[in-house]
Amino acid sequence: MARSALAPAWLPYPESVSDAHHIDPVMWADGVERGGDGVVTVHGVSVAKLAEDYGTPLLVLDEDDFRARARAFRTAFNAAFDQLCGGVDVYYASKSLLTVDVARWAREEGLRVDTASGGELALALRGGVDPADIGLHGNNKSDAEIHRALEVGVGRIVVDSLDELNRVAELAGETGQQAPVMLRLTPGVHAHTHDYIATAHEDQKFGLSMATGRNGEDSPALEAVRFAAESASIEFLGLHCHIGSQIFEAAGFGAAAEKLLTFIAEIRNDAGIVVKELDLGGGHGIAYTPADTPRHPEEIAETLAALMRAVVDRLGIDCPRVSIEPGRAISGPPGFTLYTVGVTKTVQVDDDHSRRYVAVDGGMSDNPRPVLYDADYTAMLASRVSEASATLSRVVGKHCESGDIVVRDGYLPDDVGRGDLLAVPATGAYTHVMSSNYNMLPRPAIVAVSHSGPRLIIRRESEADLFAREVGLADVPASTPTTTDNGGS
Repeated sequence: MARSALAPAWLPYPESVSDAHHIDPVMWADGVERGGDGVVTVHGVSVAKLAEDYGTPLLVLDEDDFRARARAFRTAFNAAFDQLCGGVDVYYASKSLLTVDVARWAREEGLRVDTASGGELALALRGGVDPADIGLHGNNKSDAEIHRALEVGVGRIVVDSLDELNRVAELAGETGQQAPVMLRLTPGVHAHTHDYIATAHEDQKFGLSMATGRNGEDSPALEAVRFAAESASIEFLGLHCHIGSQIFEAAGFGAAAEKLLTFIAEIRNDAGIVVKELDLGGGHGIAYTPADTPRHPEEIAETLAALMRAVVDRLGIDCPRVSIEPGRAISGPPGFTLYTVGVTKTVQVDDDHSRRYVAVDGGMSDNPRPVLYDADYTAMLASRVSEASATLSRVVGKHCESGDIVVRDGYLPDDVGRGDLLAVPATGAYTHVMSSNYNMLPRPAIVAVSHSGPRLIIRRESEADLFAREVGLADVPASTPTTTDNGGS
């Protein structure tokens, strides 16, 4: 066979068996390789063994790789910014992937933790993270969430509206506290990414606009800065921005930094307000397909530090303490999802072209990103090596939606069939945390694998778990098997 005319331009055709089974280190965790018997392994543990012990679908995390990526961001940014502002505070964006163990890994690697809800805050605390090293985000925090943050003593509350700023000040004042506040601004920088994950343009729910009113009124950002600096119940820490997610270009981050540093200089000169901290958010992209070209932390840090040095020198201001919030770039590549193949069929698309459909035992309930964002992934035959011809395939799930697609376009061996294991790389971020029980599928287990071996950190849900919130339902068996659970825990 040859390349299909239906394939997207970015998808390379595997010209050999070696190409078809190559593990690209840009997309896969460092501990993943293919064993001598053709089976994919993680730190020497075969995926066949993982599937046997823990079932599928299964999210597999390379713990060592996660830790290495966390260290890389901390080391690179502190080295690049040491002379400029004394180093950088790295907050792990836990919205990308959070369990108690993951919070502990981040803490042990010297990262702080950014949370976006009361539940994420509770998990971070259970993971042993010092409250002073936790930030609380969220565009619509409840009174209970604000109270909890003040009660435990989080290091920062990121506020992104005047309404919320007033409410935080009021609640802090009632308890005689000062709330540590960062103000999230909207710099008006449109990052090159999907509209649903671009967060710095004006017409969306996040942030305080930096644009002045039509009649010259102060911008919401300036109004918030003045309020925060003068309020007795607010400790004004600094400014925050986040331009979006899955971004590869440096230009957007640089433009946002320059705009906020200029604003910092203006409020110092006009109002005498000194901003001591600047958080530039996260959103650094990773490789989901061979077309993606992520940058290394060292390159990101050095480029940004050089730009900021030039700007602060031009403006004649001291560089504020910088913080960043990488999430996907730390948690995404260490993870891959393991599926078992069920039904396969070939569909005639038009008179000249066909497409093979390969159905697996998960789908949009364990990874909704393809249906939400048209996100592209790749898939690999993981349980063996095949010399069969490569066929354009679409990996789909088992849900009652035609859009239930796991991998939209990929070349898989023509003989892939029932019982084979497929692995989809770069699924550590935004899969577990966005998973659901659609069609009442139990959510998958998570196994962490390191040089010490595999360890279950999130067990697979059972039917009993699905019934657990039903009111008045009695005598539910504690461990009812499910029809979708291919063995395991």
